[in-house]
Amino acid sequence: MFDRLQKPFLTVETGEAYQPIRLTYQFKDKDKLLQSLENLKCIEKNVTPNSWNWFWKAECDDIHFESLESFRRFPQQPVRLGTFTIKDNKLFLQLPSFKRACLAVIFFHKVWDITNITVRHADFLNKVFALDERLPHGFTELFKDEELEQFIHRRVEDYNKVKEQCEHATSVEEAFTLLANYSTEESKKRLPYAERYFFEEKHDQDPEVLYLAFYIFLRGRELVAIKRWYGEAGYSLADAAEDTFDTVFGELRMDVV
Repeated sequence: MFDRLQKPFLTVETGEAYQPIRLTYQFKDKDKLLQSLENLKCIEKNVTPNSWNWFWKAECDDIHFESLESFRRFPQQPVRLGTFTIKDNKLFLQLPSFKRACLAVIFFHKVWDITNITVRHADFLNKVFALDERLPHGFTELFKDEELEQFIHRRVEDYNKVKEQCEHATSVEEAFTLLANYSTEESKKRLPYAERYFFEEKHDQDPEVLYLAFYIFLRGRELVAIKRWYGEAGYSLADAAEDTFDTVFGELRMDVV
């Protein structure tokens, strides 16, 4: 354990923890999608078919990473923030950190026609990696749709059972107790290695408000992964939620990942 406390976890160029995450977008018109990709100077076509790189430049040049104390940027060599691919009539954005995913959903919500391109879900890992640890190879092999769907199905089933118990409770107090006990038990559960987050379909809201839940959801899991890396085995999602809400609503700052 002492060795781990002295050993930092892997981070990306912009300072945050390396935690692979993949955003999945649905689109209606592929030609319009391709035009949307081509219209942005921060996106460049890859030599690989149906693949594009997203760079920290041009339209997204003012994106801010709070985790950086100092970072020398070279305009001639901009940082690659993520990679887009089109496969099976879906657009995927692969990113190396939760922070970049939070920034991406807001940025592309603002610059794209959301009636044609809509973010549907995010797949991610609930862990951080050692500097010399063997890293996952390939997002396709990393995230198994069947396994992720099964986990979500079990979680929804558990929630529906508690919801039914609350509906048949003899008093409001009993219903609140059932719900509180469920929330407490859920927060103590061991997080799965890989997980999926679904976005709500609300296009008329401010994107920063719309994706606040996504930020809080990822922030809690990032905190759990980092705290446990440093030996706090008992640190739970409940602790992370308290810390996150104190930061977001206490200091009125969102840019803390």
